[in-house]
Formats: sequence, C-alpha cells, structure tokens
Amino acid sequence: MPELPEVEVCRRGLAPELEGQVITGVVSRVQKLRQPIPPGLAEWLPGCQVTAVRRRGKYLLLDCSRPGVSGCLIIHLGMSGNLRFVAHAEPVAKHDHFDLVLPTQTLRFADPRRFGVVLWQPGAPDAAEQHPLLATQGIEPLSDAFTVDWLCQAISRRSAPIKPVLMDSHLVVGIGNIYASESLFRAGISPLRAANRISRARYELLLPAIRETLSDAIAAGGSSIRDYVHSDGGAGCFQIQAGVYDRAGEPCLRCGGTVKQIRQAGRSTYYCPACQH
Repeated sequence: MPELPEVEVCRRGLAPELEGQVITGVVSRVQKLRQPIPPGLAEWLPGCQVTAVRRRGKYLLLDCSRPGVSGCLIIHLGMSGNLRFVAHAEPVAKHDHFDLVLPTQTLRFADPRRFGVVLWQPGAPDAAEQHPLLATQGIEPLSDAFTVDWLCQAISRRSAPIKPVLMDSHLVVGIGNIYASESLFRAGISPLRAANRISRARYELLLPAIRETLSDAIAAGGSSIRDYVHSDGGAGCFQIQAGVYDRAGEPCLRCGGTVKQIRQAGRSTYYCPACQH
C-alpha cells in the first residue's frame, strides 16, 4: 500500500499539472470502490478550478471551487491504485475507474483491487479534516508539531512493541511497514521493545530517524514493492537502499550481524538483533 512518501511523491507530480486547471468533466465507470463514488461529482465538479493539491496522511486532497460550489476531492490509492495523466483519446483499460477531465488532458485513476476511494467533502479547504476518514488521523511526522516531547507523551502509556505502535495511523500517519523498520534500524532500537520502555534519550534518536527515513524515501521517489508507480509511470527506488527491509539472512550493513525477519501484527518486520536493542 502506498504510504506517506509515495503519496507525497504523487502529490508533487500532480500539483504542477493540476493546480489552476479548470475541470471540464467527470467520468465514473464504477459506482463503488472501497466506498461508493458520490454520483453528484459529475454535477458539482465541471467548471471548478483546482486551487490546491494537498496531502493528509495517505490521502490526496484536491481543493476545488467555482461560484456556488466549494469542496475537496479526497482520493486514496488503496492497495494498488495509481493516478496518471493521459490524452483524451487514450483507450480505457480494464481497471480505469475514474477520470477527471481537464482542458488538454485527463487525470485517470486506475485501481485493480478497488481498495481506493474517491470522495467529496463540501466546504472550505479545512472542512476536509472533518470527513470521517480524516478526522481520526494522527499527527504528520514531517510537521513541526511532531516533537520529542509529543512523542514521549503520546507513547508513554503504550505497552505494545514500538514498531506496530509507529504504524498506528491514529497516532502518527504514513509510517508504513518499510519505513517503521528502517527508522528503528537507523535509531538502533529493537522493534520488539515495548514503546513505554524506551527512554527519552532514545526517542531523541528515533524522531530524526523517522524524519530522515521519510525524507530519503521521498527523494528516492518512494518504494515500488508491488504495484506502486508514479503519476508519470516511473517507479520508486528507496527499497534498493534499505538497510534491513527485505534483507532477511543477509549481513547487517552496520555491524555485520545477520538481519532477521519476524511477524508483528500480521506484517513482516526486519531488524538486526546484534545492533538494535
């Protein structure tokens, strides 16, 4: 599933092409993805200008407005979705479910597994935060509000292992499986350690490790493990430079020990028992 870096890369690819454009049409080829696609989009969106392309956690937010209509188109890529610009005459493929038609090209959403969403939240841009899918989202790990003080206070009463805690989107958004493993490796913290048994000094290492891991992933175009590709069809390459992810049985790049793979909360965790404590 695309995580924060992949969605941010997507946002950065879309924004220059979308912002300021006027929507001329909407095409929905299915009634429902993970949730029903609002049938009113074909009435509300034509004539709207896309005023901003934002991201909240793993959601893309397209702010749209025209006289009498103001709101936010909320898009989640799901497990296998992608957004790409195509020519108006581009033939429709099997899993192309939704089009946002622009004056010179079309933004097309494909989603083979149909786990994505295309939704609408009316109102001013900040009203998007009131949508049920966004209202329960946690803090943005690249924001100024994400501090060591906040992290210590938020996690001080959590006894679960630190890795699944970091992946809880109600606490912190967008730290997926790869990035949780890599952040803990960079900080030298075992994924098995209880969150409330980690000292403040070690959180002072973990917080910048999270920021650096996510920033490095964004710079690398994200991670293309299965279906994820950029809006221009390119692939991310962060997984190639990963320190522990998907390297079970291989030598640790830091200490030479053997990288181990375990299961936590139904997901694979990779770490080095020799240098992560």
